[in-house]
Amino acid sequence: MVKHRFIFLLSVLLTIIAAATYAAKDEATIEGEWSLEDLDVADTSGKGLDGTVVGDPEIVDGAVGSALLFDGIDDGVHLPNDVGINTIAQPDFYSDRTIACYFNCTDVDIADHKQTIYEEGGATRGFNLYVFDGEVYVGAWNRAEYNWDGAWPSVSVESGVWYHVALVLRDTKNEVESDKFEMWVNGERVASEDGGAMYGHGAAIAIGKVNGDTVFHDEVISGTDVHYFGGSVDELIVYNSAFDKADLAAHAKAVVSVEPQDKFTTTWAAIKAQRTLQ
Repeated sequence: MVKHRFIFLLSVLLTIIAAATYAAKDEATIEGEWSLEDLDVADTSGKGLDGTVVGDPEIVDGAVGSALLFDGIDDGVHLPNDVGINTIAQPDFYSDRTIACYFNCTDVDIADHKQTIYEEGGATRGFNLYVFDGEVYVGAWNRAEYNWDGAWPSVSVESGVWYHVALVLRDTKNEVESDKFEMWVNGERVASEDGGAMYGHGAAIAIGKVNGDTVFHDEVISGTDVHYFGGSVDELIVYNSAFDKADLAAHAKAVVSVEPQDKFTTTWAAIKAQRTLQ
């Protein structure tokens, strides 16, 4: 009886430890939330990180309410730097991060430049989401401290279709480990790659363009006001916690509905995963 009780208590303890280690969405870690309903680009997270519109984006129907439509030429949104997103004092690095949004790309087949949905950081450390040559990518890299060269998983997408895309950095530390960086599309995990912690990175943040240096899957970019996105972006969030499947399905609900009358319904068959789970 004592042995059985010990095994039960040990099982409970391990469950608690696992839950703490692989924490899901934590509202206390929200760092920014931009519904992109209008040209004010207000941050509704309470952090006060309101955006500044560049160019002349349009207000259009979105995946949830309204969205901003970028022309792919000179439209974008600049977001202010913040201690919770790209510059930190303590702790020394971000162990968990979720960045997610809806997007609808006008022409996914453009191959002469990347179409940047979101980017933060620079050539040494950072995150980005972008479309290039028929695929959507999520990227992360930390090329100092412990020398993580980065990862850029991708999946095929179609023009004129709403998708929900997210990157998740999960339970990382100061070294490269397996299955720490994830790509999610329409509430499903489509790739899991090596990754590590993200140290502070003070370069600029933007929606719809590169607002400073960044790193793509095949090149390092040094420049500002380049690689514009053509299409709509909606409901962008940044959290310093790692969302789980239920969290991401809830945020992606506009495109995971199975009701045929839902004009935003997509099927998983429309998305061809280019990477497999490790």
